[in-house]
Amino acid sequence: MRLRALLPVVAAMLAFPGAASASFPHVVAPGESLSSVAASDGVTVEDLAATNGLPPDASLLAGSTLMIPAQAPGDAGSEASAGETATSTAESGSSSEGAESSDASYVVQPGDTLSAIAARAGTSTAALAAVNGIDPNAPLLSGAVLTLSGASTEAAEPASSAAEAAPAEGSASEPPYPTAETVTPSEVGSIAAENGVPPSLAEAIASQESGFNNNLTSSADARGVMQILPETWSWIGKTLAGPTPLAPASAASNVRGGVLLLHSLLSETGGDPALAAAGYYQGLSSVLQEGEVPSTEEYVGNVLALQQQFGGE
Repeated sequence: MRLRALLPVVAAMLAFPGAASASFPHVVAPGESLSSVAASDGVTVEDLAATNGLPPDASLLAGSTLMIPAQAPGDAGSEASAGETATSTAESGSSSEGAESSDASYVVQPGDTLSAIAARAGTSTAALAAVNGIDPNAPLLSGAVLTLSGASTEAAEPASSAAEAAPAEGSASEPPYPTAETVTPSEVGSIAAENGVPPSLAEAIASQESGFNNNLTSSADARGVMQILPETWSWIGKTLAGPTPLAPASAASNVRGGVLLLHSLLSETGGDPALAAAGYYQGLSSVLQEGEVPSTEEYVGNVLALQQQFGGE
């Protein structure tokens, strides 16, 4: 039940340099402030604070994660054709249709996979990855633009019917897998409140673990917003989820799984948020038997500081 908050996002971000319209996480460095992060990423302090559920004058904790809000490429000064394609999608007001340029490109939509896009474009996953210079096993970022290497526009259109989209949710027996989704602090808080967990604690865990990004997989194979290991996911589904199964390809279900685990840990620790956070990171049995290791102590300190920023006591 070891859940580690490791964020291997740099490679994925470099793989999609044209994805200026997609939100992305930023790990706070020592000495950074909301204003300095906002300035470096070309957003306003107000937008950055609102996206992360923080007051504009909040202080930042080194090692915590901020989600940089999506922005139109024009706002960021980008003139790349990929950015223009992404902008046209946003201005159309449609979140279910991909935007394509005259040279057969495709804007990645939430839930897309490289294999599915390749199949619709009439090419192989390996060939599509090679054309775009990306790892065929790397997660896709929503808003990234892929070159389809001559594939027809009709072949590249994303699935839009409920019958085609439903399988993406997967079977409840499957482990969680990353999807190109982000959630807001308030969405995490709502799920927490529904399951008897302090919203600020769940929001702090989600922020620390992934920056609210469901498209992350750690080096330890922890996955999604709440960075849940496959074996832990299976245990949560069988022991804690009750009659409503967890959907492996859903950010909301990933949050619910982590919240259910937090609820269990709070019950076992008498409602102690610090001990529950330690158990979430290191495993409660390990914490009780061996004490907190240094990395766990740092994790707990970060979570408690974030909990205060999200309105907790």
